[in-house]
Amino acid sequence: MRALVIERPGDARVTEVEEPAAPPNHATMRVRRIGMCGTDLATYLGTNPLVSYPRIPGHEVAATLEHVPANDFGLAGGMDVTMSPYTSCGVCSSCRQGRVNTCKRNQTLGVQRDGALRERMAMPVEKLYAAPLSIEELCLVEPLTVGCHAVSRGRVTADDVVAIFGCGGVGLGAVAAAAFRGAKVIGIDIDDHKLEVAAKAGAREVVHSGRENVHARLEELTSGHGPDVIIEAIGRPDTFRAAVDEVAFAGRVVYIGYAKEAVTYETRLFVLKELDIMGSRNALPRDFEEVIRMLEGRRFPVADAIGATVSLDEAPGMLRKWSENPSAFGKIMITLD
Repeated sequence: MRALVIERPGDARVTEVEEPAAPPNHATMRVRRIGMCGTDLATYLGTNPLVSYPRIPGHEVAATLEHVPANDFGLAGGMDVTMSPYTSCGVCSSCRQGRVNTCKRNQTLGVQRDGALRERMAMPVEKLYAAPLSIEELCLVEPLTVGCHAVSRGRVTADDVVAIFGCGGVGLGAVAAAAFRGAKVIGIDIDDHKLEVAAKAGAREVVHSGRENVHARLEELTSGHGPDVIIEAIGRPDTFRAAVDEVAFAGRVVYIGYAKEAVTYETRLFVLKELDIMGSRNALPRDFEEVIRMLEGRRFPVADAIGATVSLDEAPGMLRKWSENPSAFGKIMITLD
């Protein structure tokens, strides 16, 4: 079968690989769509220290089941599914607390182990989620769960005002999940198109940080209190600091992105505001379930969230173009039909 293999940084090609083995409790499936995210771009560029080469990328997956072992999840051949791409060891401190999303020994598809950008694959049945969604919707589930998990970490309710720095793929998931819970959502970005999509995903207000004074707008929109929750989905020192500066007293700050440079804080605000400051990594099964419910309600602008769809044969060229101008592309989806 064919797969896209990144042989080394900057060198991606479609080549023949072995058919998938199917250990006990694994289902085999035909891969239909793969979404590409910043992690895949980092793998292509050689900037992800967790990746060794050669590597098959891809962890945002929609597939059709073929052989399915007996299971308690209602899965059967012919069903369309998405999947959780993470592993968990069951014995580290986070696993013992039930927070398997941040397992110390996690191996994500396409990062520490070969991913899903291949024609067929096998996965443990407990990692699969079937739902009455389109193939494109199923492919969007996993990236949306990352933002959804940040919303869960922030304990967002319908009583909250939530500001989200960054309305790209991950931030958009946070916008949609917070809106799904009934919160008043403020999307902040420097890109007009991303802000338009965020509004369609549930943001009641949007702020263009390149043209507007973010502090003044947040003051205006929250009657001077600041947002109850701020989710940072960019990973820049200035937005890391802005989250602490702008959040309300007794507020919650959730970081999904991580800055590539050291961040200097005015730490007195941690104490004066008595803030809850949290990181957010990957997603839990309940996040997958929540996102699927959201998509079943047709509350997400699927078509607007997909920037480009290309074939497997076109994927190496698209990776090269994307690496040359990352800001020019939205969500890239690869079709293997």
